[in-house]
This record gives sequence, structure tokens and C-alpha cells, in this order.
Amino acid sequence: MISISVTALVFGVVFLAELPDKTALAGLVLGTRYRASYVFVGVAAAFAVHVVLAVAAGSVLTLLPQQLVHALTGVLFLGGAAMLLMKGDEDEGEVRAPKNQSFWRVSGAGFMLILIAEFGDLTQIMTANLAARYDDPLSVGLGAVLALWAVAGLGIVGGKALMKRVPLALITKVAALLMLGLGVWSLYEAIA
Repeated sequence: MISISVTALVFGVVFLAELPDKTALAGLVLGTRYRASYVFVGVAAAFAVHVVLAVAAGSVLTLLPQQLVHALTGVLFLGGAAMLLMKGDEDEGEVRAPKNQSFWRVSGAGFMLILIAEFGDLTQIMTANLAARYDDPLSVGLGAVLALWAVAGLGIVGGKALMKRVPLALITKVAALLMLGLGVWSLYEAIA
């Protein structure tokens, strides 16, 4: 059974953490050069693969004692918050464009770009932590994949307009604050 509250929480946390990420910008770049639907299919497939891997890793963590899991997820959330707060403006590199506009080339380029760029990324680690914390892989997976798809869609279709209206620094700080709160709460549960 899917928990709407867990799905909504995961969606919010992952959505905010992914907005300032390099993959949203990569989706924006691909979306400006190629047919948006082709790009989205590839990007969405790559995010689905990452969520499955993250939820599987998080589900393995549920086999450990609860206090240890809470302490581990608390430390990881605090580390994630610190990473977001200390994140500088890094050069994102250049996205290599496929030579033609065919569906398979464009969606394949989007898939490979996200698959490689997101492996071990903060949102993948967060998804694993949330899967371990809530022991509800279906709800966590659904919330995470919907959040990642939403960010991809925004990045591909309307990312430029969003970034003009909402400062990237504000988005990053809100995501870090949410992660900080989850980290403190997890550590509290570990010692309580």
C-alpha cells in the first residue's frame, strides 16, 4: 500500500535537492537543442533506473538495527545538507550533442548523460536514506521518481524561466534546511 504522506515528503525533499543540480541544467541544455519529448524519455528512463537502485540499497539497510539505521541516515542527511550549503558554482562541462535528431539518438544521449551524471549523486543517496528510514520502498520510490521527472520536465521545458524567478541560492538553501531537519530528527530518533 502506498503512503501518500511518505510519497509527498520524499517528493518535496528530492524535488528541492534536484532543482539546483547539474542534471537539471543538462536537461535544459538538451531541451533547447532537441525535441523535448525525446529528451524527456531518455532522462526519465535514467532516473527510473537510479531510483530502483537507490530504493534497493535503502531496503537492504532496513535489515540493520533501527537505532543504527537512524544514526547512519542522520549523519548522511547532515552531510548532504553540508554539501548543498558549501556547493560552489562548478563548471558543469559541455554536453555533447548527437549528430542527428532521431528519437533513439536524442533519448539515448539524455539517458546516458543522466545515468552517468547521477550515479552516486546526492539525490540517489537521499533516496536510499529515505527508503531505509521509512521502510516503504514503493512510496519512497514513487515520490523520488515523480520528483526527478518533475525536475527533468521543468529543466527541459521551462527551466530558464524558473531560474529567472526563483534564485538558485534560495532553492539550494531550502533543500539544505530540509535535509538538516531530517538529519537532526534521525539522530534524535537514534538516541531516544
